[in-house]
Amino acid sequence: MDPDNRLVAGYQLGYWNADGSPTTCQGKGLRPALALLSAQATGADLEAGVPAAAAVELAHNFSLLHDDVMDGDTERRHRPTAWAVFGTGPAILAGDALVALAYEALAEVRGGGPAVRRFSRDMRALICGQGADLAFQRRDNVTLDECLTMAGNKTAALLSGSCVLGALLCDGAPGLVDGLSRFGFHLGLAFQLVDDLLGIWGDTRRTGKPTGSDLRGRKRSLPVVCALNAGGGASSALMELYRSSAPLTDAEVARAAALVEATGARAWAEREASRETDRAWAELAGLDLPEQVRQEFTDIATFVTGRDR
Repeated sequence: MDPDNRLVAGYQLGYWNADGSPTTCQGKGLRPALALLSAQATGADLEAGVPAAAAVELAHNFSLLHDDVMDGDTERRHRPTAWAVFGTGPAILAGDALVALAYEALAEVRGGGPAVRRFSRDMRALICGQGADLAFQRRDNVTLDECLTMAGNKTAALLSGSCVLGALLCDGAPGLVDGLSRFGFHLGLAFQLVDDLLGIWGDTRRTGKPTGSDLRGRKRSLPVVCALNAGGGASSALMELYRSSAPLTDAEVARAAALVEATGARAWAEREASRETDRAWAELAGLDLPEQVRQEFTDIATFVTGRDR
């Protein structure tokens, strides 16, 4: 990368501070881990999945850079977001550079055409989902089905792709690729539901964001949309808070969280996360996998959803 984009991208990836001094402030590495496992699922060596792992991590951070700009979020991973440090333009350009590198990582692999095509499809879905998420912030009539479709595109598509790109690079059997794809999609929906719950009730020490950040930003996350469509007094009171243009106070954020819970939306999101996790495990159970690979896929599902099998 050129020096300017390299500085911003490396800051986003957690390799260094804004002045270039080394640090360790990286994400969970969930998507590259899945990509490496998908290569091993075919019987190939772990190293065969490295280009896929690099591509999905670069693409994920591209989406985070742009997402933080669009949402106006100023904190991620317990430190200022890249746009808050370097400015909006440099953050957007660094994201563009990262996604270009992601395609390059896959395209350089001999026979990588199927992986590039799958990756392109997932990136289009991610961008579609992000567009819908932005549009929802200007609407009062978002349905739960629309919100689930948005989450499937914005989050589950890339997670699903992470579970198959390594297998595609290793010429995995179609049945294996399809099963891993479905596993990743259901895991992605469960992940988004859990993430949305943490966005309202999560501990900042775990999330890296202020408690109630989604409510403060009036995001129409899955629990919120469920609550807004529930009907009744709590649902109407929550809609009033969301329609107000004034910044929410700490007391109003706490009240909004209580209103979401009063509608039953928190319980619904918890049930849905469990249901999607069970669907992911069911897909995994139907696949012929090396036992170590199966166990590691299961461990990742447990980690991201907080549920033991």
